[in-house]
Amino acid sequence: MLFNSYVFIFAFAPIVFTGTFALERFGRSIQFAWLIASALIFYGWQEPWFVTILVLSVTMNLAIGTAIIAKQGRWLLVIGVALNLALLFTFKYLGFAEGILRDLFGWPNVIAATALPLGISFYTFTQIAFLVDAHRGEIKGYGPLRFVLFVTYFPHLIAGPIIHHKEIIPQFDEGRALRFNSTEAALGLSIFAIGLVKKTLLADGLAPIADVVFAAASDFETPITFIDAWIGAISYAFQIYFDFSGYCDMAIGLSLIIGIRLPINFNSPYKATSIIEFWRRWHMTLSRFLRDYLYIPLGGNRRGLSRRYLNLMLTMLLGGLWHGAAWTFVAWGALHGLYLLINHAWRELVKIPADIGASFGYRQASRFVTFIAVVLAWVFFRSDNLSAALRLLGTMAVPEISSRGQPISVLLLAALVAWLAPNSQEITANWRPALGHYTASRLLRWQPSRTFAFLSAIGLALGIMGISNASPFIYFNF
Repeated sequence: MLFNSYVFIFAFAPIVFTGTFALERFGRSIQFAWLIASALIFYGWQEPWFVTILVLSVTMNLAIGTAIIAKQGRWLLVIGVALNLALLFTFKYLGFAEGILRDLFGWPNVIAATALPLGISFYTFTQIAFLVDAHRGEIKGYGPLRFVLFVTYFPHLIAGPIIHHKEIIPQFDEGRALRFNSTEAALGLSIFAIGLVKKTLLADGLAPIADVVFAAASDFETPITFIDAWIGAISYAFQIYFDFSGYCDMAIGLSLIIGIRLPINFNSPYKATSIIEFWRRWHMTLSRFLRDYLYIPLGGNRRGLSRRYLNLMLTMLLGGLWHGAAWTFVAWGALHGLYLLINHAWRELVKIPADIGASFGYRQASRFVTFIAVVLAWVFFRSDNLSAALRLLGTMAVPEISSRGQPISVLLLAALVAWLAPNSQEITANWRPALGHYTASRLLRWQPSRTFAFLSAIGLALGIMGISNASPFIYFNF
C-alpha cells in the first residue's frame, strides 16, 4: 500500500485535480462522478476486492439512511448500526474473537486470515454518525451522489480524519469548491510539503530505531538495556506522532487544492499539559466521534461521578479496540482510560492556585509527566503482544547505564520540532486551510510569496528524496 499511496500522490493526484478543474464546465454532478471514480480506482489499485466492501458499505448506508430520513424509525437505526458493526467485526475482529475462544475453550482454527480493507474503521464510523444524525432528524437528505462522494472522498478515505457530513457535504456546492484557486493551491502544496517531510524524514527516520528495540522485546533471547529500551519507546512515540501528523497535513493539503477544507485532526498533542488536553489534540475527529456517539449517549457526566468514570473507561476501551483487534490495544485503551480517571480525580480533589498553574515551571512539569505517561502507553500500542510490552516496560523500570549505542540525532531533531516548532495550523492560521480553532504562530506565518514557494519546493524535494526509505503509514492498519 505504500507504493500505491505515493503513486497516487505524485502521479495520479495531478490527473485527478486536472480532470476535476477541466470538468467544471459540465457541472458539479460530473465533477462528483469523476472524483468518486478516481477514489475507487485509487482504493482498489492493489486489492480490487477492497472496492467491493466499500461499495457494499456505501450502498447499504445510503439505502438505510434514506429510509431513516423518510420514516424516522428507531429500528432502522438499530439495523443500520448493527450491519455496520457486523461488517467491521467480520474483517477486523473475527480472528481476534476466534483466538479468545481457542484460548478459553480449545476452539479450532476455522477462519481463514484475510487482509483488512483499508480505512474500513474510518468510513464505517463516518457512516454510523450519518445514520445516528438522520435518526435525530438533523439531516434532510443530501442526494446519493453527494453522499457517495462524502464517504469516498479520497484525501480522508485511507486514514482519516473521521469527517462529519455537516462539515463536508455542504462544501461540495460552495462556489470555491472544485475550482482552481492559485492561493489555495499554493497553500495546499505548502501544507502537503510539511506533512511529507514529517513522514519521510522524521517518522521514517525513527522507525528503524523503534523497530530494533521492539523486535528485541519480542525475542526473549535478545537482551535489552535500560537506555535502549527508553530510546526505542520514545523513538516510537515520535515516529507515530510524525507519521500521523504528516498524514493529516498531507490530507488537508491535498483537499485544499480542490477547495475542500477537512477538519483539523492533530494539534501538537505532545505540548499538552494533561491527558485530558492530550485527547483534545490527538486524533481529534476520533475523540469527537467517541464523545458525541458513545460517551454522551452512555450518559456522559450526567449520572454521577461513578457513572462518569465508568463511561470514560468504556469509551477508552472501545477506542483502543477501534485501533486494532489485539489485547495490546485493549491494554492501551484501558491505560488511557485510567489516566483520564486520575486526571479528572486530580482536578476534583487538588485545587492548584491559578498563579502556580499558569507558571512556566508547573506547565513544563505537567507537560513532562503527560509525555512520559503517553510514552509508557505507546509501549502496549506498538508491541507484538502483552508479554513483549511487559518485558520492555520492566526493563524501562530498572535503571542502568549500559547501552548498545542507538543513534539519536533524528530523535533529538524530532523532539525539538514537536516541542518547540509551530505546527502547520499555527503557521497557516491566517488563511484557515482546515476546519477548527486556530492560534497563529508568532514566529512563522505563511504568505503567498516567493520565499514560501521556495521553502515548499525544498520541503517537497527533501520529502521525495526520503521516499526510498519510507515505511507504510501506521494508521493504514486501522
